Amino acid sequence: MTQDAIRIEGLEKTYGGGRGAPEKRALKGIDMTVPRGSVFGLLGPNGAGKSTLINILAGLVRKSAGRVEIWGFDQDVNPRQSRAAIGVMPQELNLDPFFSPRAALEVQAGLYGVPKSRRRSDEILAMVGLSDKAEAYARTLSGGMRRRLLLGKALVHHPNILVLDEPTAGVDIELRQMLWENIRKLNRDRGMTIILTTHYLEEAEEMCDEIAIINQGDVVARDSTARLLARLDAKTMVIEPEGAVDRLPEGAGIEAARRADGSIALSYRRGQTRAEAVLDAVRAAGITIRDVRTEEPDLQDVFLSLTASR
Repeated sequence: MTQDAIRIEGLEKTYGGGRGAPEKRALKGIDMTVPRGSVFGLLGPNGAGKSTLINILAGLVRKSAGRVEIWGFDQDVNPRQSRAAIGVMPQELNLDPFFSPRAALEVQAGLYGVPKSRRRSDEILAMVGLSDKAEAYARTLSGGMRRRLLLGKALVHHPNILVLDEPTAGVDIELRQMLWENIRKLNRDRGMTIILTTHYLEEAEEMCDEIAIINQGDVVARDSTARLLARLDAKTMVIEPEGAVDRLPEGAGIEAARRADGSIALSYRRGQTRAEAVLDAVRAAGITIRDVRTEEPDLQDVFLSLTASR
């Protein structure tokens, strides 16, 4: 059996085109794999095609072309099995206001054909912190509690893959920590494959093993988080001077700037300029160093470098 949780080949989606309206190509022949057991980040600016891709995986949107395989099941050949292998926590708070959390989980399990003997609604409610709200109407729940319930609904049918679409958008720090604790546990203890979309790039950098960046319907990067960060050769040396600085250091390949806290930031590319050359420029400017540190690029820098020019 394939070691990929998801395999996508030549995936296309085109909207519109009827009654003279122009077509919009939301996805332009995407090829991508998601390894089993990984925490996989799916990033991109608004309108990049992330939601379209997720909705196709969930079986909510029909693709225009291409092949999608979920947990070894071809979506066209075995649609029922492929849908059963994946659970989606949507960004929208789409809950029936007249169902209690326990009833919502039971109904969702029934829709997936989970027999009563295999349902674990109370266990899921405990995991997402809603045991004390099990019989409350969903309409009385706070926004954070509703997000917890959405996570619970995505887990009722024991999926192998869990998709989280902007799970922490607009939530407080406590709920965010609770969500990530649960996600880490599902991945670590059950080997569940997690696919995460988020605009909080620091979350993706901390959580994800591998990341794909989508822009304008194309995958512009797909690699391990560590290798994506290594793509940027830029580095910054931050000098805290001893006393006033009359002039900034100068040198080939070195860009110097003063910061509000009085330090001096010296940016350079490691492949072109050695750190010793940067320190030589500092000494040549007559600067006595009180302290020095370096700053590495983060995922936001990678993201902007790959999407800003397109």
